[in-house]
Amino acid sequence: MESISIQNIKQKFGIIGYDYALYRALEKSIQVAPTDISVLVLGESGVGKEFIPKIIHQYSSRKHHAYIAVNCGAIPEGTIDSELFGHEKGSFTGATSMRKGYFEGANGGTIFLDEVGELPLTTQVRLLRILESGEFIKVGSSKIQKTNIRIVAATNLNIVESIQKGKFREDLYYRLNTVQINVPPLRFRKNDIKFLFKKFSNDFSEKYHMPSITLTEESLKYLANYPWPGNIRQLKNLIEQISVVETTREISIEKLKEYIPENIPSISFSNHNNNVIETRSFHEREKDFLYKILFDMKKNLNDLKNITFQLIKNNPNPRFIEKNQHLMEKVFGKMIHNRDDSIFQLEDSSKSSSDLDYEEVEEDLSKSGFSSFSLQKKEIEFIQKALKKNNGKRRKAAKELGISERTLYRKIKQYGL
Repeated sequence: MESISIQNIKQKFGIIGYDYALYRALEKSIQVAPTDISVLVLGESGVGKEFIPKIIHQYSSRKHHAYIAVNCGAIPEGTIDSELFGHEKGSFTGATSMRKGYFEGANGGTIFLDEVGELPLTTQVRLLRILESGEFIKVGSSKIQKTNIRIVAATNLNIVESIQKGKFREDLYYRLNTVQINVPPLRFRKNDIKFLFKKFSNDFSEKYHMPSITLTEESLKYLANYPWPGNIRQLKNLIEQISVVETTREISIEKLKEYIPENIPSISFSNHNNNVIETRSFHEREKDFLYKILFDMKKNLNDLKNITFQLIKNNPNPRFIEKNQHLMEKVFGKMIHNRDDSIFQLEDSSKSSSDLDYEEVEEDLSKSGFSSFSLQKKEIEFIQKALKKNNGKRRKAAKELGISERTLYRKIKQYGL
């Protein structure tokens, strides 16, 4: 496969921003593109989820075949099966001729199912069959047909909550969610707002043949601190409105507040991790996000340490160990040499690296200004979410949290969960 850089992707698809979470979403898109596995894209409405399936299709072996995007929420329940799978002539009132569905028309290519959480349960059963065997049956037919299709789905709904309410099939969720890509909301991309503003301002200047609007320093800071419930779509609409209406091209903070008031009501955001709708301040949500980022980084670092440790242990080099002993003790802890003085092990083997990882997260966050009470509260929340998501199964919950089962048991006992 051709060498692909994130910068090339951003230029080709007109993506603006330097946020790490955005970078990670694009990176995962590139990584999964050459495969045929299904992908589930999660993110709030207006964040730009539609770019992900386009990237995946463009850098896959299917790029010379059809790419079809379907908004599942915009098609009436009575016609969705016909749209997706096709129908035979006379299969229902108004079916005056045979019709191919999207899955047949996109054979060999990629189909993007936007708002997949809105699909009726009967349609979900048909979709599951395609994912499992590539087979489908047109409405009004008994003939089984085959299709070779790559499915990328997206939703802004809380799918786990929909499963619990019986509105979405659990088996379909796991089929779609082979790889999950999360697109971050705009309120977590503060530093990208100025770049997005400049891009949209220039676009509308060219479109309407008028000078582009600019912001004062105060106005830009105000935009950065606004929670953006409508995300990038809301920002773009705001800039277009101001570009057309305002005659003064430098927008003061007073003028900006006429369009997005300062005293906005507390806004509810969907939390995909704990299956509830929360109403919290922007600062609290930002702290949650930072906590999760740090936890994931520690988990990834811990995995790297484990791999490195096993490589050194299984392929011992006495000279290398002796030369780098101080560094390795700093990373892995105090080392005990065995009889042949070539292989080392952790001094406290009863304490797993996952335990160390979890405690390091707590220590690092404490140093960053998070109170012990807030840390404890977040720790309880993460554990409760993981247990609920995994139906109380501790082994699965521990794996999701990136800690050992023993640590999870200790935390459950400690907090009386």
